Amino acid sequence: MDLRTTYMGMELKHPIVASASPLVGSVANIKRLEDAGASAVVMFSLFEEQLQHESAALEYLMTAGTESFAESLSYFPEVDDYTVGPDSYLELLRSASEAVDIPVFGSLNGITNTGWIEYAQLMQQAGAKGIELNIYYIPADLTTSGREVEARYIEIVKAVKAAVSVPVAVKLNPFFSAIGSMAKALDDAGADALVLFNRFYQPDFDLDKLEVAPNLHLSTPDEIRLPLLWLAVLYGRLHASLGATRGVHTPVEVVKYLMAGADVVMTTSALLKNGVDYLTTLRDGLAAWMEMHRYVSVAQMKGSMSQRNVADPTAFERANYIKTLESYKGDYI
Repeated sequence: MDLRTTYMGMELKHPIVASASPLVGSVANIKRLEDAGASAVVMFSLFEEQLQHESAALEYLMTAGTESFAESLSYFPEVDDYTVGPDSYLELLRSASEAVDIPVFGSLNGITNTGWIEYAQLMQQAGAKGIELNIYYIPADLTTSGREVEARYIEIVKAVKAAVSVPVAVKLNPFFSAIGSMAKALDDAGADALVLFNRFYQPDFDLDKLEVAPNLHLSTPDEIRLPLLWLAVLYGRLHASLGATRGVHTPVEVVKYLMAGADVVMTTSALLKNGVDYLTTLRDGLAAWMEMHRYVSVAQMKGSMSQRNVADPTAFERANYIKTLESYKGDYI
């Protein structure tokens, strides 16, 4: 059974990748992920706010005792609020890259060019085989147009691509008005992979404290539907590799993502819920499904259910919307 796949020009032994999570917070855990069967690992993100915090702290030390330092430092979380600072992150990345044989990808999270180019270069120097750009941007300013938002993404991708030689992936969100057009624009800008889709964590309200509170839930298998749709639409139309993320809890989701057209399938929630060794269950489950259905390779099944390969391409468009609504029969009917 040939489980190999190619992602951003790199051959991986199979498509299942351990995506960013607290599980990649130490070299020991990253080695455990490799031993459990991960074909690659994405580091947790280095946040733009951490880079700004470090810069503000340096400015404070250099201008202490003068009137030139405003209270900007108080606008950022304390250093202890972050699990790891930029220097520690790079050291972890360097040590992990030396300790394992699988690719380790760095991750940058932000909304502007602040520090991205420099730290992308430092990640490459630390041994990252690639860099994932997690552009977590919510355009809450009502005067910001969709075109301006798209231009920001493209500008960041072009700037990082020009600064490093390792491949660059973009973790895309599903909220663009024309996802296909945006995917094509990022592909044209040089993105080596698109990962579908980022989860925006919406806040909740604490009614006792009258505060905005963070609220995080692990993904569920139902969340594959939207990425599945767009992977199937984009397959074969871009130069960039396609990565699938969200809702991967069993081998079934892995198979569906691959048949839609994904080159790799990333998982976090399943590992947090079931432990690192669950990677073996996902990999072996994929192999067992392929054997049962007489597939000899991942390459053979990849994209077989994409829009370009199914008998009825309109199933991905409005016709399927109508059929879905008409197919539901409630108990009252």
